[in-house]
Amino acid sequence: MNTNQSPPWLKRELLQHIQLLLYSFHHWTGRPLMSITDHQTPQEIANLLFNADFVVVSHGTQIDPILNYGNQKALDLWKMDWTTFTATPSRYTAEPMERSEREQLLAQAKSQGYISDYRGIRIASTGDRFYIDQAIIWNVVDSDGKLWGQAATFRKWEAISSESIANAMCN
Repeated sequence: MNTNQSPPWLKRELLQHIQLLLYSFHHWTGRPLMSITDHQTPQEIANLLFNADFVVVSHGTQIDPILNYGNQKALDLWKMDWTTFTATPSRYTAEPMERSEREQLLAQAKSQGYISDYRGIRIASTGDRFYIDQAIIWNVVDSDGKLWGQAATFRKWEAISSESIANAMCN
């Protein structure tokens, strides 16, 4: 086993992608995704984002977009390893009955550049369901305006238990 192999998020193409995530988030929202300094290397920034205390996910521009980035919080929440996560069509992050709403949301973000304060239900690989709250979804673009995909971030999520579903049905 090669112990010198760097983590996937430190590979050159992912370092570039992370720079696009940060650039485009600031481009659309006017604020930074996270606090960084001019003295930090791309590798240090990539490690900070991967280990951040909030979720960041992104997908590409394929007809059926594939997830191409998820930080550790995302991997933990969706209960997948890096290899599985980055081979998953992003539509699978939502249950089938939630996918239509998700598609409308992504289309809205695509036309506007970004949307904020989204709340929705997502599903982990194990079938566990959770609410995401105050999510921001944005188009990942470069400085020329070329679209590279879409990304989302959120700090708030809550597991959906059988009891919460039963309570919602009674109300």
